[in-house]
Amino acid sequence: MTDSTAWVLLCTALVLFMTPGLAFFYGGLVKSKSVISMMMLSFGSLGLISVLWILYGFNMGDLTGDGLGKFVGNPFSDFGLGDLAREAEGSPLTGVAFGASFAIITVALISGAVADRARFWPWMLFAGVWATLSYFPVQAWVWNADHGWIFNFGETGVLDWAGGTAVHINAGAAALALALVLGKRKVGFSKEEAQPHNVPLVLIGTAILWFGWFGFNTGLNTGEAGAGLIFLNTVGAPAAAMLGWIAVEHFKEGKATAVGAASGVVAGLVAITPACAHVTPVFAMLLGLVAGVICAFAIDLKFKLGYDDTLDVVGIHLVAGIIGCWALGFIAAFPETGLFYGANVDQLVAQVVCSVAVLVYSFVVAYVVGFAIEKTIGFRAKEEDEVAGLDLALHGEGYAIN
Repeated sequence: MTDSTAWVLLCTALVLFMTPGLAFFYGGLVKSKSVISMMMLSFGSLGLISVLWILYGFNMGDLTGDGLGKFVGNPFSDFGLGDLAREAEGSPLTGVAFGASFAIITVALISGAVADRARFWPWMLFAGVWATLSYFPVQAWVWNADHGWIFNFGETGVLDWAGGTAVHINAGAAALALALVLGKRKVGFSKEEAQPHNVPLVLIGTAILWFGWFGFNTGLNTGEAGAGLIFLNTVGAPAAAMLGWIAVEHFKEGKATAVGAASGVVAGLVAITPACAHVTPVFAMLLGLVAGVICAFAIDLKFKLGYDDTLDVVGIHLVAGIIGCWALGFIAAFPETGLFYGANVDQLVAQVVCSVAVLVYSFVVAYVVGFAIEKTIGFRAKEEDEVAGLDLALHGEGYAIN
């Protein structure tokens, strides 16, 4: 086994570990009577999306066809990847596994928007359909170097190293759609009521996410110098974002909170994801700082606009994803296509147009699929279960208080 293969496999394990980390992060933020339900949405995604990616999701990234085939590959071209598995040594199965880990966590991210009110099996149905219609094709548009229309858009192509558009904007837009479909919670939609039940669990989840993010951002890098830059930027941006977020909290509320620090770290990680290989360390920290400050304000939009995004998937992942993608239009230094280096707007135009295209596409797919599920089998839990807590009603488990 070559060093590069071993590194990709290690990074795959790190990214897979991020999904349980996300479950801890989300689980700590909800009420104690719904923590199992919340965590099961992440673990359910891990199980379902892994299987779908291996069966047909990876195949949908082959954009070598004509017509519709330029936008989505044939899911049955190598169903179950039997042919790929039979290839000689050098088979790209390591890349397939790495891609699976990205698909899993992208879907799991969405679940935070519908915490405290979504039923498990309708969520699983949504997760499978949305992944098929949105994530599987979109990731190919973004990362297929030969045939992806987003990768090759315009004069410069779109820069998205590890998933600002494919992961965070994609998931954030879907989260907004589902929040609108399911409506507001019966209990908990206010700053006073939305208190996390277990802050240490949130911090544990944040630590796991940050740890796994080094695999997320460096997994497909093959150059030693590039890996060092990516790794350093994945340290600096979230650190600066944390400082930005808690500074806003201090001036707004008079207190810097642990949940705010954790949220700032995640906002910085999201913002640096598309930019980690393309910006200098100073600009990475500046990008993180800006993302932390803006997202600290953005999470209040749900109260002003009236959509119930329970765990701020929109305010953090969608907003920070946009910040990271659009910032590259100004500060991309590797290659020197950012406005501050290349002195033209081509990169900025590409970043804005394609991120908006993914946002709109994902939102429409999620809204249609979520609405259809809600109107047929029902997506939202019964009111009495929602008020009492979903853990016992949906899973027969919960905190045992003796």
